Formats: sequence, C-alpha cells, structure tokens
Amino acid sequence: MRTWRLSILVFLSFQFALIVAEEIEHRQKNTYIVHMDKSNMPETFNDHFQWYETSLKMASSSADMLYTYNNIVHGFSTRLTTEEAELLRGQLGILSVLPEARYELHTTRTPQFLGLGQSDAFFPQADLASEVIVGVLDTGVWPELKSFDDTGLGPVPSSWRGECETSKTFALSSCNRKLIGARFFPRGYEATVGPVNETFESRSPRDDDGHGSHTSTTAAGSPVEGASLFGFAAGTARGMATHARVAAYKVCWLGGCFSSDILAAMDKAVEDGVNVLSMSIGGGLTDYTGDSISIGAFRAMEQGILISCSAGNGGPASGSLSNVAPWITTVGAGTLDRDFPAFVMLGDGKKFSGSSLYSGKPLSDSLIPLIYAGNATTSPNGKLCIPGSLIPSKVAGKIVVCDRGSNPRVQKGLVVKDAGGSGMVLANTDYFGEEQVADAHLLPTAAVGQKAGDSIKSYISSDPSPMATISPGGTQVDVQPSPVVASFSSRGPNLVTPEILKPDIIAPGVNILAGWTEAVGPSGLEVDTRKVSFNIVSGTSMSCPHVSGLAALLKAAHPDWSPAAVKSALMTTAYNTYRGGKTIQDVATGSPATPFDYGAGHVNPIAALDPGLVYDTTVDDYLGFFCALDYRQDQIKRFTNRDFACDTNKKYSVGDLNYPSFAVPLQTASGKGGGSGELTVVKYTRTLTNVGTPATYKVSVSSQISSVKISVDPESLTFSQPNEKKSYTVTFTASSMPSGMTGFAHLEWSDGKHVVRSPVAFSWT
Repeated sequence: MRTWRLSILVFLSFQFALIVAEEIEHRQKNTYIVHMDKSNMPETFNDHFQWYETSLKMASSSADMLYTYNNIVHGFSTRLTTEEAELLRGQLGILSVLPEARYELHTTRTPQFLGLGQSDAFFPQADLASEVIVGVLDTGVWPELKSFDDTGLGPVPSSWRGECETSKTFALSSCNRKLIGARFFPRGYEATVGPVNETFESRSPRDDDGHGSHTSTTAAGSPVEGASLFGFAAGTARGMATHARVAAYKVCWLGGCFSSDILAAMDKAVEDGVNVLSMSIGGGLTDYTGDSISIGAFRAMEQGILISCSAGNGGPASGSLSNVAPWITTVGAGTLDRDFPAFVMLGDGKKFSGSSLYSGKPLSDSLIPLIYAGNATTSPNGKLCIPGSLIPSKVAGKIVVCDRGSNPRVQKGLVVKDAGGSGMVLANTDYFGEEQVADAHLLPTAAVGQKAGDSIKSYISSDPSPMATISPGGTQVDVQPSPVVASFSSRGPNLVTPEILKPDIIAPGVNILAGWTEAVGPSGLEVDTRKVSFNIVSGTSMSCPHVSGLAALLKAAHPDWSPAAVKSALMTTAYNTYRGGKTIQDVATGSPATPFDYGAGHVNPIAALDPGLVYDTTVDDYLGFFCALDYRQDQIKRFTNRDFACDTNKKYSVGDLNYPSFAVPLQTASGKGGGSGELTVVKYTRTLTNVGTPATYKVSVSSQISSVKISVDPESLTFSQPNEKKSYTVTFTASSMPSGMTGFAHLEWSDGKHVVRSPVAFSWT
C-alpha cells in the first residue's frame, strides 16, 4: 500500500513538474520575425508603422519592436511568449511569424592562383570597378588596416546611400573612400543574450574577432606590399576586387549571429545601395518559407544584388550543406598551391611532413621523448588534449601527439604547453583524412594527416623509448595537385531541394592570408597576446568572399548582368580537372571529387568574363519553382510580395528551374536487385541567353554512369544577336539502381571558342 502511494506521489510530482515547465515555456519570451502583408494594410491606418505597432499591441501590451524591415521584407521583429506569437499569427495581414534562428560563422597568393595577377588587362578599368560596392555581413571591421587604404580611389559612388555609424570605439574618420560604410546590429543578440559586454567586445562596427576583417579584405582589400604572418606567405596581399568599395555590417557577436540582426543588416544593405552581399554565416537547414534569411536573400536578389554565402564546414559528411536556396551562390572550399610545411623526425629515422605556422623558438635538432596523449591521461577523451586532461609528470619536456577533433586545434597545443610539454604533433583521425590545416600555434607543432599520424602512433606503441623532433619548413609554393577539395568543405546533396545541385562552386578557402583585428591574437585564444595585421585562416568563410569579390569584378565588367547571369558565368566556366585531365581530388578520401563536393567546379574568373551564354533566372522562373514546391499563395507572397496563384491546370517541375547545373534524384524501384529492369524518364528544360557574339553552339554529353541515357533536343542552338534566348530539353532515361547509389555526367554547349559546361548529378533513394 505504501509503495503504491509512493508511486502515485512520484507520478503526480512528475506531472506537476511538466505543467510548471510548460507554463514557464509559454511565459518565456523569445524573438520572432513578423512578416506583414504591406499591400493589404487596412485603410484605417495612415502608414504601415502605425499598423505594425497596433497589430503588435493587440497580441502583447508589453512588447516593443526590435527592428522594422522595409526593403527585403515588410514587417518587424519583437519578443513574444508562445501564446502571444499564436495570437499574432491569427491576425489579418500577417504572412508569417518566424522564430529567431541562431547562425554561426563558417570559419597573398590567391589572386595569382586564380590568374588575376598576370591578367588584369582582362578586367574592367579601375573607375568602373570602383563603382561596385561589396556589403559584408560578419563580425565588423578593423578600419586601421592598410587593406582599407583609399589611395587612388575616386569619390564615393553616387549610388551609395549608407553611413558610417559611430561610437566611442569607432570614429567617423574610420570610414573613407574604400571602407565607405559601417553599421552594427546588436538588438536581436541583446534581447536574447543580454547587453553587449563592452569589456570584451565593442558595441560598434569595430571587429573584435578578426573574422569580418579577414572576409572583407579577402573580397575587396587594397593591395598591401610586404604582407605576411610572421614571415609566412610573404608578398603583396590584395583582395579579389581591389578597386571595389566595402560596406561592413556587424551582425555577429561573441554569443553568435541572430536572424533578426542579420535580416536588419540585409534590409539596410539593400537601402544603402550595395551590389554584392557576402555572408560567411550559416545555420541549420529548413524549408525556405521558414528561413527568414532565404526570404531576405530572395528580395535582395530581386533588386539586382548577388548574394554569396559559405557552404559550411560540415564536410566531408554527405548532405552537410547550409545556404542551399537556389538564389544564393553557395561556395565550398578548395586549397591553394601553397603550403606551410613542418617536419616530424622520429627516432627510427622516419620523417613525416605536416603543416604549421609556429614562429617562435624552434626545437633543437636533437631528439626528445615522444608520447601519445592517450597514454598521458586519466580522461577518456585525453587523447584529444582537452583542457586539464594531461598528466604533467608524464608530458613534461616531451613532444605530445594529440588527436584532432572536439576542441580548437591551437588550444590543444596550449594544453600541452601548460602541462609542461615541449611540442605537439596534431594527428588527423579517420574523419579528417589527409587534410592539413596550418595554424599559428603557441609551441612547436606539426599537424599531420591520418596516415602519418597512425604511423607515428604505431612507432610510439612499438618503441620502449620513442623519440622525435619537429622542424619548420617555411612557405612552399607550386604545390601539386592543386586545388583539392578541402575535407571540411560541406557536401551535397541538397537535402531541402534535391533537384538543385549544391554547392554551386568552390574557391580558395585553405590557409588564406588576409587582414586581421588587433583585438585578438592570430589563434583567437584569450591568452594569445600577439598582435598581427594579417592572419592565415581556413574555412568556407574564406572561400565565400573570394567569390563575392570576383562577382564584383564581373558586375563592373557587365553592369547590365543580373545576379543569376553573374552566377551562371562563374559556374559554367569553372573547371573540375587538372591540366593533365584528371578530376580534382577530394583530400578527405584521396579519390576524385564529384559535383556533390565541388558543384560546377573551381572558379575561373578569367573565363567567367566571357562565358558566351548564361542561364538567366528570372522572378517568373522562381514563381514556377515555388509552385512546383506546392507553396500556397501566402507563402509565395513572403518571397515576391506578389499576389500570385499557381495554375492548377499546369504541371510544374522543380527540375525545370533555369539553373546552370542539373541534379536528378531517382527512386529505387522495389524488387530483386533494386528493380534494375525498370526505367524512369525525367525531362528538364533550360533556356540559354547569348551574352557574346552571334554563333552556333553544339551540345555534347560525357557520362560516368551507363545506367542513365542522356539525350538533348535540339542538339544545336544558333544565336544571331545579343540577349537572344533559346531553350532545350534534356531527357534522362534511368535504370533503377540500389538506394544510395550516385552517378555523374557533364553537359556542354560549345561554339568552338566558348564552353558552357553544366554538371549533372544522379542519386537513387
């Protein structure tokens, strides 16, 4: 009886706790972005701001607006309880009430590698390029960098309508004819996290992180001679579009990047007059109708702005992409032909090559004891060299082998150093493969690939007194093969719309030298007091601004091109093979990469200036795309601000979106062997626009998979005048294959001078 009563008491206590938790959840306020149907504002209101305020007060008497949005969406952001948000959703004129989303940052020789250094004659004159404005949404900017020198630049473009927001850490003089604008957006962050702690970061456009300074100078930094990081990568550092102007929008803080702030910055950037938006930021995947950043990007694209975003650093996992909307240019990362070698010499005479940017006192040539972190810890994760995991008496005076993963790479070396270690070998595991990323370590370090790491650990386990030393190797250029797809670069397929191939393209994103903040050292660790003007960093965050800057150059050369035309030119002229004909490698596997890794290929800016033909995607094309996704009229209006109803008598296809690449998802038939005898026929239609001289283009198809037959109708297209459009249809006749199988092909249109190339990716589920 007593046990029964105790059980009842426990059950009631549990139920009460659930009720209390649910009540707290309903009372707790969260940030929401409210999208209003401005065209249907009731006549009783004089202006839309009055309507917004009244609508909000009907749902919550205590809520205030954080931001109002006027350009990329119409509406506002505010803090509401769950119940208040539901009340607001039920009002007339409300298109959507979306919860705040938190985003993360996706964390020289590049111009020469891309062919810009010796080919400036191909690019637009300085006066044309200086009319293009690149807006960078990031952690802000360090305005004192020489990369923002405005020497030789003319007046600020007359199209610029922005401003230089000031504070006690950012003076009006921080802006000039290069850095023409700077704003900061803290309200969404502060509403969720609390006031910006000005002891640690500036409540201004000033960059206390380094990420924003790096991306903005990569995109459009002025040339700086004698640039380097501690002597590494010495030379002239320059952005992709050296004459373009920069506008910085600080949307990321120590606690992250919040969608209400990002949307407010995008809204202002459109109003300010930017031509390109560069966003090395990403979050989780969701349907486009629930993604306020995708909605904002669409509206910016509608107004002629190209949006370039990082693909993410979730590779090499399949389907790890972010920023996959087709109106966004999604950029993955590849390597340069430059390394920063460091060498590990073992006591048995074997030598292994790794990477490092350590610049302090080197180890002597004499061998010292070597130990694996997993043998110097009582922690189950001690092999990762996480803080406090190493036993000082076991590592003092030794080189410690730490496994890569979990905590920051440079922090691992600090853990070794604090425990008394003399050096570190950072060993890749299976997940990272042979990728080597150089870092500005705080003690002698060599980061090695998985094979070398396994060999070193095998030596430790087999030798009773393992010994080693580490020596630096400086800067090495003309490294081959290059580029290779970075292991961390996020991969397809596109999990939101599998019929749209992503990423779109890859660009340099490994060991990139660019401007840095003086607020933190090059490692980003609090204990790192070194001050530098340039830093070497890796990530798709670095590849994204390369494409942003190149897009600015193309926009200057072809001011009448739409964002889709610029994107198409970059994609259809990209390359996916080396000069000898072999496919670009994937460093994660050591095997040939695929379009799910590199999209259309590696960017080739010289060829992109004269693509011959482009796939120009219009808003009307996207209306058909939305209809194919079965979006309702109110959902379509969130993007287009149009009252558009899909034709119920028309058959829409996602695959018919006029995109420069092809992705064909296929269903595996049931039956023995995946129903290999059954055929599926899929047809995609595309339209090409002539941006070159009159010519006749003929099609060719190369395929790596025999189970899909590809035919194109017509097989030739004749263009007699500029901007003429011609359509064609591709028919894919596919045999069923086992689920999980993939295959690839390429479709090319050529007039003998131009090659307009599109990748094709097949996947069976």
